[in-house]
Amino acid sequence: MIKLIALIFLLWLFYKIVFDFIVPVYQSTKQVRRQMHDIQDRMREQFQQQQHAQQAAEQQQQRATTQQRPADKGDYIDFEEVK
Repeated sequence: MIKLIALIFLLWLFYKIVFDFIVPVYQSTKQVRRQMHDIQDRMREQFQQQQHAQQAAEQQQQRATTQQRPADKGDYIDFEEVK
């Protein structure tokens, strides 16, 4: 009879440990990993968007500076008046 009570108690204890401690820890760990993965994905997307915008701005600036350069006037030397 005592062996049966001890066995039932040990099974109950094992059940409580598994379902009140191990399973919640596993679920929490899984949720945290998923959230970290989501955050990393968002950060990666933001970084790529920022890089793309920066490259586009640089290309636009290069085009603007290329268009703003004065036409080559050859061997023209500025005239300075001598007094």
